[in-house]
Amino acid sequence: MKKSLLGGLAASTAILFPMVASAQAEVQFWHAFTGRLGELVKAQVEEFNASQSDYVVVESHKGNYSETLNAGIAAFRAGEQPHILMVFEVGTATMMAAGGAVKPVHEVMAESGAEFDADAYIGAVKGYYTSTDGEMLSLPFNSSTPVLWVNRDAMQEAGVDPDTDLSTWQNVGAVLDQLKEGGEECGLVTAWQSWIHLENFSAYHDVPFATRDNGFAGLDTELALNGPAQVAHLTAMGEWARDGKFIYTGRRNEGGANFRAGECALFTESSAGYAGISSEAEFEFDVRPLPYWEGVGNAPQNTIIGGASLWVMSGHEDAEYKGVGEFLSFLSSSDVQASWHQNTGYLPITAEAGVATRAVGFYEQNPGTDVAVIQMTAKEPTANSKGLRLGSFDQIRGIIDEELEGIWAGDKTAQEAMDSAKERGDALLRRFEAANR
Repeated sequence: MKKSLLGGLAASTAILFPMVASAQAEVQFWHAFTGRLGELVKAQVEEFNASQSDYVVVESHKGNYSETLNAGIAAFRAGEQPHILMVFEVGTATMMAAGGAVKPVHEVMAESGAEFDADAYIGAVKGYYTSTDGEMLSLPFNSSTPVLWVNRDAMQEAGVDPDTDLSTWQNVGAVLDQLKEGGEECGLVTAWQSWIHLENFSAYHDVPFATRDNGFAGLDTELALNGPAQVAHLTAMGEWARDGKFIYTGRRNEGGANFRAGECALFTESSAGYAGISSEAEFEFDVRPLPYWEGVGNAPQNTIIGGASLWVMSGHEDAEYKGVGEFLSFLSSSDVQASWHQNTGYLPITAEAGVATRAVGFYEQNPGTDVAVIQMTAKEPTANSKGLRLGSFDQIRGIIDEELEGIWAGDKTAQEAMDSAKERGDALLRRFEAANR
């Protein structure tokens, strides 16, 4: 009788508390998002956790892109690495050289059995995060490209037609003159100056930023950012800065606050600026393609992506990697990607998500939100426009930023600054090459 009673209690407990028998596998996800983007990531994680009972993803903000990468490296050295680490695009070569620290995404997906089709991702995004033999190393997540944001109210107040053609830098230069004459104190401001005005500038004009296919063809690459096209563009911007038509506000996205507050007429920034601008701007705005110099290189070619991808760290249990695979599959699903694209301005990383977005009329209801997609996909990428894969690139960007600041301040010519950036940056590339032979 007593034995029967205990057996009945055990059965009842299993029915009432099934989680006791099978605990959820925990997946740690470290990212760099705050504000609106942080809220959207949190919502994605909550939706995934609610959709199944085998795994629980725990998201953690670890600072800006550089801080998140450094936190991941330090955690791996201490044996406390997360399962998934968000790494911005300039950290790609560093992660590829990390050897045993990384478990390639194609392996994770194959072993987990999660739904995954590498061909579903748009080429301009996929190519950045794949090996030379086409295997996906990290999962594209938040991919953006630079565009031109226009404050229509500021244009109109300065007596400039807000619908004027701004497709070329020649036209932008003429409009900056008109804006200044009309009393506009901030004609042009920018975010991410190296990414937009050197890295993407080079790709958009189909000129090399670095040798060896911008680093894709080998570690023995050298910077080529001091070429005639780049120097001419930076010379023009330096003149605009001297004349008060281009206002420099900082190395990252400090200019975003100025534009969202209505203080500037034109703003070169990521397409992902949509999340903040659409929610904060109290003025009419447009999204336009990034301008190009007519007659220079093969412009307009295609711009390249910024943002980040998700790298899977080694050293975890098989059951946890199954959860990683399921979560990455969830993030790539058409519904999740379409919603992410529509809410943030980041590119839809799969063709299906882009088609779904167009099908619901989003682009018609929100003119300009397809500019980034068209700009990235209108032409097949070339060796100069498929992206950059350079070692120590975060540090190299710091050097470039410093040299650009010398141009804006009038302390250096564009040629002097870029020659110096090349010399200093090449020294870092040689050290990276030596350390990873």
